[in-house]
Amino acid sequence: MSVIKRYSSRHLFICLFVTIAGFIAGTARAAIVRGTVTDPLGAPVAHAQVALVANGAVLTSATTGADGSYQITTPAAGRFYVVAAGKTFHQMTTAGFYAGSMDAVEQNLVLEPEWVRQEIVVTATGTPLPQAQVSSSVTLIPRIGFETHADLVDTLRQVPGTMVVQSGQRGSTTSLFVRGGNSDANKVTYDGVTAEDVGGRYNYGDVSTTGVTSVETYRGPNSVLYGSDAASGVVGFVSPRGTTASPSIFYSGDGGNFNTYRNEFQLAGAHRKLDYYGAFSRLNTSNSLPMDKYHVVIAAANLGWQPSGATQIRGTARHSVSSTGLPGAYDFYSVANDGRQSDQDTYIGATVENQTSLAWHNLARYGLARKREQAVQWYPAGILTQSGGFFPTSNYYGLPVTIRGANGFSVSGQALLNYTTDNFSVYPNSFDFVSNRDQLYAQSDYRFSPHMVGLIGFRFENERGSERSAAYFIDQSLERTNYDYTAQIQGDVRNRLFYTLGGSLLKNALYGTETNPRIGLAYYAVRPGSGIFRGTKLKFNFAKGVKEPTLTEQFGSLYAFLSTQPGGAAAIQSFHVSRIAAERARSYDGGIEQNLFGQRVLLRVTYFHNEFGNQIESVSGGVIPQLLPNLTPAQQQQLETLLQNTFSSLNLNSLDFRAQGLEAEAEYGIGRRVFLRGGYTYLDGKVQRSFSSSSLHPTFNTGTSTGPVPSFSNVPIGAFSPLTGARPFRRAPHTGFASASYNSGKWSAQVIGGFASRSDDSTFLSFSDIEQGDSLLLPNRNLDPGFAKIDLGGSYQVLPWMGVYAQLDNLLSDQHIAPIGYQSLPLNFRTGIRLALGKGMTR
Repeated sequence: MSVIKRYSSRHLFICLFVTIAGFIAGTARAAIVRGTVTDPLGAPVAHAQVALVANGAVLTSATTGADGSYQITTPAAGRFYVVAAGKTFHQMTTAGFYAGSMDAVEQNLVLEPEWVRQEIVVTATGTPLPQAQVSSSVTLIPRIGFETHADLVDTLRQVPGTMVVQSGQRGSTTSLFVRGGNSDANKVTYDGVTAEDVGGRYNYGDVSTTGVTSVETYRGPNSVLYGSDAASGVVGFVSPRGTTASPSIFYSGDGGNFNTYRNEFQLAGAHRKLDYYGAFSRLNTSNSLPMDKYHVVIAAANLGWQPSGATQIRGTARHSVSSTGLPGAYDFYSVANDGRQSDQDTYIGATVENQTSLAWHNLARYGLARKREQAVQWYPAGILTQSGGFFPTSNYYGLPVTIRGANGFSVSGQALLNYTTDNFSVYPNSFDFVSNRDQLYAQSDYRFSPHMVGLIGFRFENERGSERSAAYFIDQSLERTNYDYTAQIQGDVRNRLFYTLGGSLLKNALYGTETNPRIGLAYYAVRPGSGIFRGTKLKFNFAKGVKEPTLTEQFGSLYAFLSTQPGGAAAIQSFHVSRIAAERARSYDGGIEQNLFGQRVLLRVTYFHNEFGNQIESVSGGVIPQLLPNLTPAQQQQLETLLQNTFSSLNLNSLDFRAQGLEAEAEYGIGRRVFLRGGYTYLDGKVQRSFSSSSLHPTFNTGTSTGPVPSFSNVPIGAFSPLTGARPFRRAPHTGFASASYNSGKWSAQVIGGFASRSDDSTFLSFSDIEQGDSLLLPNRNLDPGFAKIDLGGSYQVLPWMGVYAQLDNLLSDQHIAPIGYQSLPLNFRTGIRLALGKGMTR
């Protein structure tokens, strides 16, 4: 009996040991997915349902605890995503991720309110953060907001505080002014890779919707995180990622009026550690003006590989080839110029991310940008005409026209279009512009506690640029090597007070060392919740930013000119002439956000005050000696002698202007199918200091020797730049937008409108009438027309694999949306079909 008892005890011990060992071994081979589920303010969401999904099937699920945490264990290895849902919240899904059999992966989810969209944004802090916790003004527009559009020009008009100016029809140069700043004061990125030219210029008219899944716009300086050029705002384009277990192939093709057609192909999917996305599209159109054909070809790719649950390697690429006619300001000539501009832009990024521990995250990114632009003119368009004036000569003029400003004033005559070869023009001629950049960015962020995150970053970039024209013997190039150092801390106090404190040190090869601070605070006086008036957020921001000069600004500076003149080097030293320097920005803003009716309605109101100083402007060489400080009469005479060899203006840091205003925005979710959004911006801009010849000595239109004196002959005019005390050009004091979208599954529709009041501008036709005079200038105030541009788009899913769609733009057929002189594209439409082969779309 004792033997049996002894054997049973031993057998029981062995079975228990094998069971425990097997459990430990099984656990060691299991993938662990854990994290927290919070609301937009970071407060934990208890009793939320969390599911682990693979290949469209739920593998296992869990419920969050009182602290919002969850943990899911699965013996499978592969690609997963986590789905979470809670009472009064949208169901949210993470991006797809890979987890191996021995990986522990953290996946945190932020549940959005059921009615109002609260996105995750990154441009404000450099790390993903719910919009509700951000003090800065950030707008994220997902792909559903531009699904049927071919480009993103009208999408950018749906952002408060911005003014989009397209100088012509589809494909023409398009600029973005953020809160009154200059159009070249914005950092532009594709998947984190800097995309603007050296010095900040960027043409938004070429940005196709192909390969873009969202657009994020940050308003205000953010040189702390993005270095030079982020003096007014940041625009980030993000590409899609593949998520479906099997390859998904998509095709869309459409056609419309003005000989417009577009084809787009997409391939996406994911397999174990790899996810992939690729796209190719081409759009062609003739536009409505002669000599204005446009085409753009886009190729984009996004490849990701996760060797483990903690490490991700991602490569992105985007290549754009475009060509557009340059008919010019057609309303000034009634003759189209024969120019053409071609662009070839390539952006490549390679990023390595590692979640070193639950609290420590590291990122390193290499970015490459290669940009080429060629502007060509084959012959001098226009009518060869003998002009009068002090030096009678022959040039090419447009037809007789009447130019009417939105301010009610008008002038008539023929405008100079092209010079003859006798007047130093060469035909054909071309100008080539090159802008190259190689960039390395490293970032490390550490979570000291659930309420505090620290971030440090380093950026190195090598920029090369050139301008060349064989016809005019121009061959200039430059190279800049720059370094940025960043430190930032962010967090919250009791999920109620949110803060961001940061600073940067920028070392630029051209303008030297600059420091930039940034402070952001957001406080919830009333936390969101059920009720009519719940959720009151107060916010405040202060920041400084810098912008480096463009290629043409550096090449055309006073310092560069003197460097090429005999005796110029000595003059630079004697007169203390410095290199062209950085443009600076200082901004502060404050506002309130209010949720209404159980978070069904969200209202935002923000006041901003910006100072843009040390800005670069073109100054007549003849007045520069009188403007430079501390020069004796003898030194002024010496400088005048050196400058007599230039017939053009030179660039100086001599412009200051202010821009303050008010942004208002409203969002309203009606059920799950209807979403309304609208906004209004008031902008008060004022030039405070200017050395341009027009500002120092305004121009007056006194007519021609044979024509009547115009009724505004005593009104001072800024021929090429605004006068001191006036508004900066092409920034309307009143802008707004409105949109309504409907989505029922099979049906979707969206109507959007962009609105702007009249804005200040110039015809820029100084010395351009038939007598080489100024009779074609108009007063600057309210010269550009106001407009209302309304677009309608929609789609219908006929079959699971086939859908149809249509997009109608400019329903009111307003041809004066562009600045004065330029005709906008009238009512235009595209209709097409979508085909899908596969199980899902990209994310």
